[in-house]
Amino acid sequence: MHSEQANDTENGQPTFYTFSKEEHLCSKRLIALLFSKGSSFNLYPLRFILYTPQDVPPGPTQVLISVSKRYFKRAVDRNRLKRQIREAYRLNKSIFTHSPGQAPQLLGILYIGKEKKSFHTIEKKLISGLERCLSK
Repeated sequence: MHSEQANDTENGQPTFYTFSKEEHLCSKRLIALLFSKGSSFNLYPLRFILYTPQDVPPGPTQVLISVSKRYFKRAVDRNRLKRQIREAYRLNKSIFTHSPGQAPQLLGILYIGKEKKSFHTIEKKLISGLERCLSK
């Protein structure tokens, strides 16, 4: 039994609840491209930056998650917020799989709040942000 994939099926396709290395945005060149040419919008306490470059081969959406050191001096707090954002994305990334042509190739999710929020609040804002990414 695979613990990383769900047996639930939505529209005949299995839903996968993984966040693999291929989905992490690590390339310095692509990160610079995302911040220089990407479009952004805020859904407090999150900021979404999205970009679809023409020269990148098609594949899964690559995601960058960041929490500011300015407002959260302790690494414990930053890591917890990043962990919560990653988990919320992992559980709800299936929003992109329903319409893969509209999903951005590169996505940055930045926590811009000055105080810690609950997981429920982060997940709710992340879901509405992912849906808004598809409409842009």
